[in-house]
Amino acid sequence: MEKKFVTIKEAADILGVSPLTLRNWDKSGKFKAVRHPMNNYRVYKTDDLAKLTDSLESSALSYTPKKKSGPETVRLQIKHLDD
Repeated sequence: MEKKFVTIKEAADILGVSPLTLRNWDKSGKFKAVRHPMNNYRVYKTDDLAKLTDSLESSALSYTPKKKSGPETVRLQIKHLDD
């Protein structure tokens, strides 16, 4: 039987963030948690986690870095002075 909910620790491991980050996302409304009815702990729906990971993966695949409009990067050569 597949789990419908995971703990904050399990969700953090799946997403690769810390539990504190998930708490902050919940507080700010970026990624809301569901409260367990018995102990009021934060739990996350596995369906919501799957949607978020799919969204992150698809946005990462479509990301193309912007070209810098400024001058080319110049590598500085450092010379050490001998006494």
